[in-house]
Amino acid sequence: MDSSDAAGVDLHAFHARDLGATLVAIEDRFVWDVGPTLEIATVLEQAASALGDAEAVTRARLCLANMWMRKGDVAGAARRAWEVEQWAVDHDRPMVRARAHLVLAAVHGHLGDPATSLEHSILAVEYLDDTATVHAQVWHRAKLADALAEAGSMDAARIRFAQAEDLAASHGENRLHMAVLNNFAYSEFIGGAHQRAQAVAERLRRMADRYGFDLDPADLDTIGCIQIENGLFAEAEQTLLGCIALHSEGRHDDADALAEYLLTLSRAQRGLGRTDLAQAALDASRALCDERDLGDVIVRVHREQAELHAARGEFAEAYAEHQAFFRAHEQRHSAQREAQARTRQAMFETAEARDEAARFREQARRDPLTGLRNRRYVDEHLPALVADPSSPVTIALLDLDHFKRINDTRSHDAGDQVLVIVAGLLESQVAAGNPGSFVARMGGEEFLVVLPGAPYADAVAHLQRIREAIRSHAWAEITGGLPVTASIGAAGTHGRAETNRQKLLSTADANLYSAKNGGRDQVVSGLENHSGRRAFRDATPA
Repeated sequence: MDSSDAAGVDLHAFHARDLGATLVAIEDRFVWDVGPTLEIATVLEQAASALGDAEAVTRARLCLANMWMRKGDVAGAARRAWEVEQWAVDHDRPMVRARAHLVLAAVHGHLGDPATSLEHSILAVEYLDDTATVHAQVWHRAKLADALAEAGSMDAARIRFAQAEDLAASHGENRLHMAVLNNFAYSEFIGGAHQRAQAVAERLRRMADRYGFDLDPADLDTIGCIQIENGLFAEAEQTLLGCIALHSEGRHDDADALAEYLLTLSRAQRGLGRTDLAQAALDASRALCDERDLGDVIVRVHREQAELHAARGEFAEAYAEHQAFFRAHEQRHSAQREAQARTRQAMFETAEARDEAARFREQARRDPLTGLRNRRYVDEHLPALVADPSSPVTIALLDLDHFKRINDTRSHDAGDQVLVIVAGLLESQVAAGNPGSFVARMGGEEFLVVLPGAPYADAVAHLQRIREAIRSHAWAEITGGLPVTASIGAAGTHGRAETNRQKLLSTADANLYSAKNGGRDQVVSGLENHSGRRAFRDATPA
């Protein structure tokens, strides 16, 4: 393959602007040449990784998943598409979610699960946002219409096809409009509305003539199928011969495409009574099915072979072929059920791994004894709170007074019980504060309380209530009568935009030192500098 795609972009010398444009070019295709697209998407993923663009990496991986599905790795495609969808949830990227659900809809369509395919198709439309290209707006609605038709809701499908047509027409997207008409015609065909299908197919032909477009092989196969159902066998034969000729020029070589076209040609020639030609076309289709393991197509090859035997008066052979058809049909259903199970397992394992990783991340940010947040969590979350000039934040360092006495005279187990109870008291008290408040264990008997949003005086008053809750708890049974009290040093960003995390912690630590030296069991905040007395100290310190 050449190192450039159809747009002439050098895949080995990407800039960020090239990356985004090339991704859109691949995402906004409705017919793919699978092999070259796989190669392009692989290079896109590598280029995005080199640029450090996580979203572009994710989008390239979704393109790869789409191609894997078309090559037959449905479970692998489902796992990757599900990972992309979860990434998009975590990073609030609606358009990436929309595209992921479109791939998942195709996955479940492949697996013969129209209900689940429809669910994903609906979500693929719901998550379209104002960044959606015209192609995405049109094609996602067209694929929703396909899913509705497959699920047996043709009236609803016609509404969605009309919406997709209107969007394509209003934006002058004539080739895309033709793709919508192709899908519309095929949906009418599989729904048994053959006259309606013929009318849509004629619109498709007229549009191609009007705008000078060649019909693709897939378009011609759709038209040929419809002609056959309407008894137009000679027209269908010519349509399919043209379709196969175009395919031989290398247009859109999906794995099952030629086998499908040969099967349709065989049906048209049988309708004309040209059974020898029909048999030759059917044999060629069967050989491709065997070579490429095309389970869907081989079932219909067996059925057509039975019809062809019957047309020649070979009724014993027709009966035997019908038996083969039923066996192949059952095997295909069994294979689909197994594929559904593998895909669901792959998606379950992906979700399970995600949940487990989330649990590990959470555990890494929790103190194992008390369950409180730990220093790592503080280091990750406090800087952003302190740096936000729109919202003040109060922090407080809290240290238990004379805690060593409990460990020494009662036991370390008793000390651990005290720490766990204090943690519970702190969490219940902090939960009553403003949203975003949290408490962390910094080590030993020292804790950090973070109270964003409240005026400083209100936050200090809240710390006083926390101190009183610890002091007044019934500790005697655990401590043997030893008191449990806390000294608290507070600091706040209020009115001091220059304050950073380190300065804030340093101020709180200095105030904690003052609280300890000043008799313990008190809150020192700096507010006493304005009142001439030490703030929030009980008359009888412990």
